[in-house]
Amino acid sequence: MKKVKVEEAVGQLFAHDLTKIVPGEFKGARFRKGEIIKEEDIKELKSMGKNHVFIFDMKEDEYHENEAAFRIAEASMGKGIRLEGPKEGKMTLVADKKGLLKVDLEQLYRINDLDELMYATIHRHTVVEEGKALAGTRIIPLTIKKESIDTMEKLLLSEKAKNNPMIFVKELFPYKIGIVVTGTEVYEGTIKDRFGPVLEKKAKEYGGEFHKMVYAKDEEDDIQEKIESLIREGAELIMTSGGMSVDADDVTPLAIKNTAEEVVTYGSSVLPGAMFMLAYKGEVPILGIPACGMYHRITILDLVLPRVMAKEKVTKKEINQLAHGGLCQNCEVCHYPVCPLGKA
Repeated sequence: MKKVKVEEAVGQLFAHDLTKIVPGEFKGARFRKGEIIKEEDIKELKSMGKNHVFIFDMKEDEYHENEAAFRIAEASMGKGIRLEGPKEGKMTLVADKKGLLKVDLEQLYRINDLDELMYATIHRHTVVEEGKALAGTRIIPLTIKKESIDTMEKLLLSEKAKNNPMIFVKELFPYKIGIVVTGTEVYEGTIKDRFGPVLEKKAKEYGGEFHKMVYAKDEEDDIQEKIESLIREGAELIMTSGGMSVDADDVTPLAIKNTAEEVVTYGSSVLPGAMFMLAYKGEVPILGIPACGMYHRITILDLVLPRVMAKEKVTKKEINQLAHGGLCQNCEVCHYPVCPLGKA
């Protein structure tokens, strides 16, 4: 620490907290340790009886915590994010729009492998709303060697230049979504359809545009024709409801397979959602949703649909990797996505 006149302290760092007391109104830290002293602070300091202050003697080869955090955050962020701060040495990254959060884990771990700094995020592949806090970063000490931050900054900016920012929010594409409700009993009106409205609501929640809902008998050819007719009419994503198990009348998987040019998976490592199917006809995703989608608030659909809506090609391996954390706990009050489900 070094004692200097307040007029000579501008641009330096407070070496400790300075308390201000206004009887009956306020008592607390008016200036914080590590805060940069500004020209406009001089008058306030003198009103507090401070003609001299202790400053932190920062060296030329060091960054203050505020600048260090800002540089890390700015270098790491991509589209769909804004910065808030610094506040008490921390920068917060906030969603600037609704979308799918993407985090490059290798880059994130590389940052945290360095001494004297940290970077924490929420889970990737989470659908986030505008204003949602996504990440926070800061250094651990009050100052850090410039070399450490400059090296990390160059690495992050190099990845960003290759269109691979460490963290960004990916836009959800407003697909025109067609829904095929399967089941002879629903087709003939014997029972009321409860599944279709659930899928329609889910599609809209994730930014889709509802195109049309049709009904099909438990017949392979009928289901296939209904899927293909929706695609011909302009549907850009198809969801089918039910008929996905091994019962004799459950022929939806066969109809999807006959329609599709590529089947990514029939079956998933998530409960609820073991009988899920993902396939493609050209660029049109076809999602076969098992009956659990009607009864459970959150299923495999909520883990895969947002990524499909972000125009990502989810692989069989990625679906398999959902096994670790893929068992729903059926909590009395569901807090998803603040939940371990699907957080592989």
